[in-house]
Amino acid sequence: MEIRWLEAFVAVAEEMHFGRAAARLHMAQSPLSQVIRRLERELGVTLFERSTRSVSLTASGEALLPYAHRVIQLLGTAVEVTRSAEGMPTGTLTLGFSGMHNHHTLPHITRSMRRRFPAVELSLVGGVRTLDGMQQVRNGSLDAAFVGLVGEVDDPLQTREISRQHMGVVVPADHRLAERSAVEVTELRQEPFVMGPVDGNSSAMIVARRICQEAGFNPEVAQTVSDPYLILSMVAAGMGVSLVSSEVIPVLPEAAVWIEIKGRPHAFRHGLVWSRDNGSVALAALLSILDDVFPAPAED
Repeated sequence: MEIRWLEAFVAVAEEMHFGRAAARLHMAQSPLSQVIRRLERELGVTLFERSTRSVSLTASGEALLPYAHRVIQLLGTAVEVTRSAEGMPTGTLTLGFSGMHNHHTLPHITRSMRRRFPAVELSLVGGVRTLDGMQQVRNGSLDAAFVGLVGEVDDPLQTREISRQHMGVVVPADHRLAERSAVEVTELRQEPFVMGPVDGNSSAMIVARRICQEAGFNPEVAQTVSDPYLILSMVAAGMGVSLVSSEVIPVLPEAAVWIEIKGRPHAFRHGLVWSRDNGSVALAALLSILDDVFPAPAED
């Protein structure tokens, strides 16, 4: 079995499309299909269900995928360690982030990495939501990810809090509450909400729903959108209100206003997640500067 066979398998498994996987690997589709068939013959199983319209993993393919990720990651780590043995760390650090929550954190970490470890190549993956990010760190497709922290994580994942923001409500600039400096959560009971998908993937939405439920109601969702910036735009357009953290204040549309919530502060905790099973030299370089770049937030 060759490592390139596993790389081809992972590409098809992630793209779920032979054409896109071939483009990603900079090869033609026909040779890629031959590589997959060769791997299937080697293992004696079928890895993909193929039709003229779709590609999906079989049970055998699902079972192989995390180990294929791990083998590729270990090989990359071996190369990094070898090249780094007598000098500065090298290799690629694949870092997941979300645009809404990382307009402050991402520039700090990327500048620090480039300044201190110029031989480490940064590969940035945007649009990564919390649970997706944790899963991709677990299977090795990401070395680390910026995520919201809403509970404990299972081994081998590890997290480090890097920022803590207060939750508030964003309302249209002409809303009845727009001139207020603070509001009670219960005052939002009859308001239409603009929120992200109710799929448990977004830590920000989990916190927002929890705040409403603690106040005795479930938010009446008028619009569901996956893009966090579009949530703010929808609010500015008068489609509803939304519970978001104070980190959005610098990027608010002109026709939207952020207002404090009265009573006990509701915090949105943001952090970095990685796997202790990941021996990447590039990841170790990132973790070595984490305390300098992001001092641990003070307790409330």
